[in-house]
Amino acid sequence: MARTQGKRKVRIETKKGRRKSDRAALRPPGELVIITGLSGSGKASVLKAFEDLGYYCVDNLPVELIPRFAELVGQSSEISRTALVVDVREGTQLESLPAIVNSVKRMLPTKVIFLEAAESVLLRRFSETRRPHPLGTDTPVKSSLATERRHLRYIRAMADLVIDTSRFNVHELRAYITQRFQKRESGKNILVSCVSFGFKHGVPDDADLLFDVRFLPNPHFVPEFRPLTGRDPKVAKYIRSFPQSREFIQRISGLLVYLLPHYIREGKSYLTISFGCTGGQHRSVMIAEDVGKRLRKAGYRVKVVHRDSPG
Repeated sequence: MARTQGKRKVRIETKKGRRKSDRAALRPPGELVIITGLSGSGKASVLKAFEDLGYYCVDNLPVELIPRFAELVGQSSEISRTALVVDVREGTQLESLPAIVNSVKRMLPTKVIFLEAAESVLLRRFSETRRPHPLGTDTPVKSSLATERRHLRYIRAMADLVIDTSRFNVHELRAYITQRFQKRESGKNILVSCVSFGFKHGVPDDADLLFDVRFLPNPHFVPEFRPLTGRDPKVAKYIRSFPQSREFIQRISGLLVYLLPHYIREGKSYLTISFGCTGGQHRSVMIAEDVGKRLRKAGYRVKVVHRDSPG
C-alpha cells in the first residue's frame, strides 16, 4: 500500500503481507530427483528408497507434465522433496526429456539419476522375474536392451549421477541411495516406538524387536503395588531396586543405541520395540518408559505406548 507525502511516495507494508513474504523467504527451495535408466536396473527399488527418505514419489509421470509438476512443487508449502521415474515406457516422448530437464532446472534444484547394469546381469534379472521388457514381447530381451541403450544414450550423457547396479542386491542399492541422499541433519530421523504389553493378552503383531522381562521380580505380588502400574514412582523404584533390572535397562539401551544407526542406513524410518511381562501392567511398563527416556537422551524421536495398561 502506498501513501503520498508531498512529492515523495512512502510504501507501508502491512503486517499480513510481511508474514506472507517472510514465510516464502523461510521456505526451503524444492528439490526434484528424476530417476531413469535401463529396464531391470532397479528403478523401482531406488524410488522406494526415496519414498522412505520422505520424498513425494511418482512413477512413470508423463514427460510433458514434468514442468507443471515442478512448478507445483516450487509453489507448495507441504511438498519440498520429490522424486519421479521416467523411462522407456514413455516411448517417443522420452526424446524431449533433456530439454525439459534443462527448463525445470531453472525452476528448482533438479538431479538426474541414471541406472544401468551389465547385460548379463539384466538378462539374469529378466529371466528370474519372468517379466517382459517394456519394448514388447515380440523381440528377445537382449535385442530390446540394445535398443533401449541407444534410445537412452543422450539422457545418460546428461545425468548428474550414473549408478551401475550390477554389484548391488536390492538391499544394498537402497542402502546406497539412503546414504547419498539422506539429510545430514536428520541422521537420527527414525521414529522409535517402545511398547509394553502382557503375554497373557497376546504378542504384538508389529514388533520389530521383542524382549521378555518376566525374569524381573513381579510387583503384582506386593499388595500395595497391585492396583498401580509401572508408571507410578513407587512401583518404578521397586523394580529399579533390583540389580538385574538396572543392568537389563543399561544393556538393552546400549544395544539399541548401537543398532539404530544401522537400521537407519538400511532405510528404516520407524522401529517398534516391545517389552512384555505377564499382565502388561508393571515391569514392561516401567522398562518401556526407562528405555524410551534413554533413547530420547541419545537424540532419537521416541513414542512410548502401553498396550495393556490403563490410563
